[in-house]
Amino acid sequence: MAKLPTSVPEQEVLQGLKNPLNRRSFLRYTGAGLAASAILLAGCDDDDDSTVGNNMTEGVNLGSGDVGILNYAYALEQLEAAFYTAVVALPNFSTLFTSATERQVLTDIRNHEVAHREFFKAAITAAAPTQIIPGLTPNLPASALVSRASILATAKTFEDLGVAAYNGAGKLLTSAAFLGIAGKIVSVEARHAAEIRDMIENGTFASGPAGITGGNIVDANGLDVALTPTQVLMAAQPFVKETLNGSNLPTT
Repeated sequence: MAKLPTSVPEQEVLQGLKNPLNRRSFLRYTGAGLAASAILLAGCDDDDDSTVGNNMTEGVNLGSGDVGILNYAYALEQLEAAFYTAVVALPNFSTLFTSATERQVLTDIRNHEVAHREFFKAAITAAAPTQIIPGLTPNLPASALVSRASILATAKTFEDLGVAAYNGAGKLLTSAAFLGIAGKIVSVEARHAAEIRDMIENGTFASGPAGITGGNIVDANGLDVALTPTQVLMAAQPFVKETLNGSNLPTT
């Protein structure tokens, strides 16, 4: 398993967020919009101020209620941010992705995921500082970063899983503010998923090879697939060194 970096130089990301939009970059201003939304979160606190347990027996306990769902999202964003950070930092990045457009897309997605990760970190710290989970240690099979095909296949897994996770968790949130923010983020993640699929095979933005959510990312009703936290954590666990404990997350 390969250990991934969990951060990138701040100035690099900030500069990346300032670059002009091109036709295949998505909602780069989202990070700024989410930062403004943190004002809403700062005024929201959970009734339970006890520290989330993170001992060796229970692993990283995501907690309960809305804060638990935010920690759940934060864990997934940590994984995605670390993966794309590692991709863009590869010494042979330009060799694996000879198209400047593809390199820009992956850099854009890296910037988005870093912004999402840092947003959740700041928001949970403001709302419930004693309940935020620690930084996680992502792990990937060594083969995940060796070729364009393996990188895009792994990206597809993460993006499909992320979209399905947000879709399944939305109904579990009780705060309208939290739900609104999750809706904004999942719209960006869905664009990531569509773009990655299209990079794998042109025209397959909503279909393609079977993966975490199957061959398609929409169901028979034309809606994005939704997965429960239990399903998502089971799929994500092999990519995280720590044990993720979602036993206290809401289920209805």
